[in-house]
Amino acid sequence: MRLGHALVLGALIAGGCHAAPKAEQECEGSSCANSMSEAAKPVILTASDGVKVYGSFYEAAKPKALILLFHQAGSSKDEYATIAPRLRDAGYSALAIDQRSGGGLYGVNETAEGLGHKADYLEARPDLQAALDWARQQKLPIILWGSSYSSALIFPLAAGDPEGVVALLSFSPGEYFDQDKHMIRSGAAKVTVPVFVASTNSAEEVGEADPIMAAVPKNAANVRYVPEHGVHGSSTLIAKRNPDGAEGGWRAVLAFLGSVVPAK
Repeated sequence: MRLGHALVLGALIAGGCHAAPKAEQECEGSSCANSMSEAAKPVILTASDGVKVYGSFYEAAKPKALILLFHQAGSSKDEYATIAPRLRDAGYSALAIDQRSGGGLYGVNETAEGLGHKADYLEARPDLQAALDWARQQKLPIILWGSSYSSALIFPLAAGDPEGVVALLSFSPGEYFDQDKHMIRSGAAKVTVPVFVASTNSAEEVGEADPIMAAVPKNAANVRYVPEHGVHGSSTLIAKRNPDGAEGGWRAVLAFLGSVVPAK
């Protein structure tokens, strides 16, 4: 793990990610959706443009913080079917949403389905904002967590609307948006809370994530995590997707969360 800006890279693994965000498959849609629904409460938010945003809320018994979970390209809230319960059991309430830019890799994306047409990555910004607005009503410290394209969007979100946000976790970020190839670094430079940035150790993915991390203001709690075994996005924490590296990732994530949120 790389604390602050010290880098530890393991041996290269096969594969990696491309410059554009990738979608990763973990399980068949119905099994993911069923797993998520067993312990989650359905939530429906309304974005600023009137779009209904569907989510699943995992409520911890005595929450230390509320984590907002945003998925990667072609995906849905069910990307977090195995991740959200573990966060809840560690004492963090979690809301996973269906952004309008997504799909059915892990289960039905209800927001995209209701929209009725394809949306690009930047069009998902009102969905992230709706989740943040809802989170503030819960009166808990807020942590933003993104995967691939959404891991990039949490930087301008936190920079532009920081109230209540205490930390960011960004899994495989990059300057993925053709409209402005400096947007994420510009947002990262304005983030004032601790940041955890994870990527695989492929040259391409490190090349995307490192400039963003370099733009983040220095903070002793910042973590740059580059494991020997990893996969793109939040899927790196799913044992079925990353059997050799998921547990190491979890140790790094839980250590970071413990450093930025006081124990109750």
